[in-house]
Amino acid sequence: MNQEAQWLLPDGVEEVLPGRARAIEQLRRRTLDLYQQWGYELVFPPLIEFLESLLNGAGRDLERETFKITDQLTGRLMGVRADITPQVARMDAHSLRQNAPTRLCYCSSALRTRPAVAGGTRLPYQIGVELFGHAGVDSDLEVISLLLETLKLSGLDQDVVLDLGHVGLFRGLVEACEFSEADQYRLEDIYVRKARVELETFVGERDLPAKAGEALLALPWLAGGAAVLEQARTLLSNFPAALDALTELSELVDVLSAKGINLHLDLGELRGYHYHTGSVFAAYLPGESEPLAKGGRYDHIGEVFGRARPATGFSADLKMLAAQLVTDVAGGILAEGSLRDAGFAASVAALRERGERVVLALPGADNDPQVLGCQRKLVQADNGWIIQDL
Repeated sequence: MNQEAQWLLPDGVEEVLPGRARAIEQLRRRTLDLYQQWGYELVFPPLIEFLESLLNGAGRDLERETFKITDQLTGRLMGVRADITPQVARMDAHSLRQNAPTRLCYCSSALRTRPAVAGGTRLPYQIGVELFGHAGVDSDLEVISLLLETLKLSGLDQDVVLDLGHVGLFRGLVEACEFSEADQYRLEDIYVRKARVELETFVGERDLPAKAGEALLALPWLAGGAAVLEQARTLLSNFPAALDALTELSELVDVLSAKGINLHLDLGELRGYHYHTGSVFAAYLPGESEPLAKGGRYDHIGEVFGRARPATGFSADLKMLAAQLVTDVAGGILAEGSLRDAGFAASVAALRERGERVVLALPGADNDPQVLGCQRKLVQADNGWIIQDL
């Protein structure tokens, strides 16, 4: 076997070395502590499930991204989760079954057959929150606010642009036009690709009311600042369901703008249209095509599990959030002694109990303090074990 092949990893699969692993783990602890302060309870969904359960409901959109394996015990197909959100929705609907709003959070690895963007990872370390049992702007605002607090912990909040939309605008137009299911899917695809010429052809081939055709042609390009909301209000004046969605979006914009959040509105955004039912949002760094975090409202996600509670949430790849964080292990203590010495062992234990990082200097090893991240040492003196600067 080629020696190089023994250490090569598949495309989109990466190992995490100590410095970066330390930054990711420290951010994970701080972030989960933040979620606990907001009332979100930690859950651990399983890494693999039977395929029919994993790809139920919203999970159907993940079929092409899901690795399939055969269960050696039953012979049934299983899948390795590509996204944790549908699993958490099942836990709320089937396992917990609470009537009060349920706030859940998670942090674990997922696996995808392909990266979200070229050169991206297929092994996201997914962290997120889900709020079940409340429909309306207040729970959307809670989740978006928590997303922004998450980015603040990562040191990424200053330059972030929050992209904001509402799938109810498009859905209200489509329902008013009474399109066939095939036409709805075709129109959705055109909107996702923002294919202007195809859209003009699609609308021109159908006998639509003038206002509906005008709105369908304009909606994908209503993007920018808050001014587009007034343009949309005029454009959608004949479509009550779309206007209701616009009112919800306007309330979100008013609150977030008052907080000084840098917003970009995209009224034709249809990301996750098959399962999103309301506001959709994503946080971007300027010039980047892959979002730091994304989420939205998906009120029917638990229906397939027998309990369609309203829901909203977001998720992010913790490895991406921690990419700019730098941690330093300097300040550790190099302990020069043997654990066979009871006094030395007690001194080391006491230091670690106080929160100190203590590294044992092993006999015969190259105990380079700089490599080991130590700036002090524990040495024996006449009155016991003392700490000295190196």
